Amino acid sequence: MHNLSPERLRSAVVLVAVSVAVSGCTDLAVRLGLRTRLAGVPISAVSVALVTRRDHSAVSALGPGQSAQLVIVATNPEGQKFVTVGAGGGKVLFDSYVIDASVVNVSKRGRVSLPADPLLSEGRTGHLRITLVGHPGVAAELHIPVRYDIAYQLDFPGADGAPGMDGMAGFDGMPGMDALPAPVDPATGLPGTRGPGAAGSNGGDGGDGSNGQDGWPAANVRIWMRLARAEPDLLQVKVLSGVRQSFFLVDPHGGSLRVLANGGQGGRGGSGGRGGRGGRGGDGFPRGMDGQDGRPGSDGRPGGGGAGGTITVSVDPAAQRYLSCLSWSNRSGDGASGPAKIIVEPVSSLW
Repeated sequence: MHNLSPERLRSAVVLVAVSVAVSGCTDLAVRLGLRTRLAGVPISAVSVALVTRRDHSAVSALGPGQSAQLVIVATNPEGQKFVTVGAGGGKVLFDSYVIDASVVNVSKRGRVSLPADPLLSEGRTGHLRITLVGHPGVAAELHIPVRYDIAYQLDFPGADGAPGMDGMAGFDGMPGMDALPAPVDPATGLPGTRGPGAAGSNGGDGGDGSNGQDGWPAANVRIWMRLARAEPDLLQVKVLSGVRQSFFLVDPHGGSLRVLANGGQGGRGGSGGRGGRGGRGGDGFPRGMDGQDGRPGSDGRPGGGGAGGTITVSVDPAAQRYLSCLSWSNRSGDGASGPAKIIVEPVSSLW
């Protein structure tokens, strides 16, 4: 057996790691030492933290619909650390722990998420209890406050129109026949005059492109906004469009809601087909005339933009000073602003 160079050994390890990741064979990863479980390992303490998926910075609270990655660190009596896979960058599998969660949800890969519906978390705090499998006395707890100073966005777009079909290219003309070789004068043995070449045929006209279809209009949107509570201020917002209904709690000191109801753009008109090239004139005396090129087809017209949806906002007088937290865009597919109306009127509790 040949000894592997360090470079080839590293390549082999990487290849095995990739194969394991693709196949999802956890038991094989454990046997190869790429992953580990803490069964049988003496552990004296466990700590837990939440970090962002992108740069692994610390997360202290979650807003509705937000998520973060769980990092669990176990420590043995000698002070050695054992960190979970994923955002923690360690080898320990999450199934080494029993994770009890309330308010938040936890996936098998350590993704902690808060439901998007604020009705499921209003007035509550997320909580995790992490227990080492087989060691109920070795545990850690994490409280996850709920935040509402985030930027929400809802989109009710109109669909873009389908593009027009491109026109077919015209057929090229056929080349003219060449003249026969000049006849030889039997008396003198000299060649006579060669006949004329035939004219090439004209190229065919290109087909016209078809028109693009119009964009679809966006849905109309109805919005209600009121103060959920005054100390500290918190806005209760309901958004309704068709059968789609959404609820939000917005901290006006840093939070916002943007609603999009833009019409779809018109489809591109089809390009006209290329005119066919005229056929080459045949050789002869005189040479045959070349055929004329066919005319290119006309481009199709682009479709018109769909209308923007109508935005109607009912705001309770007590919440009127926070209207700047609400914004929208309801332009047509052609860029024209759509209709919007704000009504200041009493708004009762939205849930």
